[in-house]
Amino acid sequence: MRPGTRGHRIAVVAGGLAAILAAGLIGPLQPSAAAGTPGEISCPANLTARATCYSGQDSNGAHYAVAIPRHWNGSLVMHAHGGPDLGRQSDPQRSLDDLQRWSVMVDEGYAWAGSSYRRGGYGTRMAAADTENLRRLFVAKFRRPLTTVVHGQSWGGNVAAKVVEIYGAGKDSPYDGALLTNGVLGGGSRGYDYRVDLRVVYQYYCRNHPRPTEPRYPLWMGLRDGSAMTSSGLRARLQECTGYASLPADRTPVQQRNLDDILSVTKIPERTLESHLGFATFTFRDIVQRLGGRNPFGNRSVRYRGSHDDRALNAGVERFSADPAARRDLSYDSDVTGAVSVPVLTMHAIDDPTAFVEHEAAYRAALEGAHRDRHLVQTFTQESDHSGLSTSEYANAVSALSRWVRTGSRPTPASVAASCPSFDAVYGTGCFLRPGFVPADYSSRVLPRPGGQHWPALSAAREREWSRVEGIGIAP
Repeated sequence: MRPGTRGHRIAVVAGGLAAILAAGLIGPLQPSAAAGTPGEISCPANLTARATCYSGQDSNGAHYAVAIPRHWNGSLVMHAHGGPDLGRQSDPQRSLDDLQRWSVMVDEGYAWAGSSYRRGGYGTRMAAADTENLRRLFVAKFRRPLTTVVHGQSWGGNVAAKVVEIYGAGKDSPYDGALLTNGVLGGGSRGYDYRVDLRVVYQYYCRNHPRPTEPRYPLWMGLRDGSAMTSSGLRARLQECTGYASLPADRTPVQQRNLDDILSVTKIPERTLESHLGFATFTFRDIVQRLGGRNPFGNRSVRYRGSHDDRALNAGVERFSADPAARRDLSYDSDVTGAVSVPVLTMHAIDDPTAFVEHEAAYRAALEGAHRDRHLVQTFTQESDHSGLSTSEYANAVSALSRWVRTGSRPTPASVAASCPSFDAVYGTGCFLRPGFVPADYSSRVLPRPGGQHWPALSAAREREWSRVEGIGIAP
């Protein structure tokens, strides 16, 4: 770290554990100082002999993993995992799996720390607090890094975006930047609307989720309380209705028409139809339960198009309106305000079939609405996977962000693309960056609800107002 840079000044002025624990205390969900001594463990096989690894559990019950490379560059990457996983407890294996998956950060010389969060299920602010808890533990048990950036993938991108909004504000921010990859950046109140549409459109054509012989429930619940449905059972119903897992020649005419109509209306790729329906079933159930059984979703004014008979579809599809308090609580928990004050670099696959690339348009609009878009650089890759991008691109992206943090010189999509080949010479997984790409508006992919084209969905002022009201949000 060069003398005079922001990271160097932070390292110099940091003094004492009390000052460390006082940093970043913003918002009603205050992280507690993480407890317990990290225990040294064997690193994943791909990091053996190149790092020292630790694991433990913090005072809220969140398991975590830490890796410090043998040749540490002094900087730290905090990782926010995606999902959300739906298990009841914190999964000790999750952070270890993520360490193996993103070991490139350690290979590049960064220390890495990832929390499994204190429980499974939805809770963006909870996950952000657990990420901040782990950062504090790292500082207390090891040392304060020269710079700290947070990386989030998928729903973890939403979590990481909230980390820098909640805990990364002000000149004494403990976070110096954020890397958001294939992020679900539309926020909870709008980021699930296309799955709401899938849930009702699917039921209109398939009539088997639930079946006429089964207890009925409003579709916004995802699944009724007490249901024993499993992922394999849901797959069987999807196959029964659409033949999605069969070759086209083996589908019945009715199955093919059902599949064509569902895909055309919802704009969901065929290859991820099953996973999206799973989100609209099991994740919706989790969200609704955490909101006390209240409905945060609506489609009352939506007009569906693209089927073989739009009039019949719109007349027959199930309609409902969101409970205002439930929608408020989901918004407070997960919607971004755009109020960032540190460099944010995003990288998104253009053909991401899960978190559509139009999420990036929503995020840019949110930062523009907050007049903070000067802190944002967005990059796009000609890839078609959601769960992972090229290792060369990850190494390049974290380097570009770190250089921005150190020097204050904002990169461009073109400069990020130009620096990637040097990393590909090491990792050999390819550079697919497309610096001229600009995503279409979010509303071009997701049918907007009233007011849904104004960004940010949650203003910083409204977030502060709600933070002073007891009981708003999703309980940790």
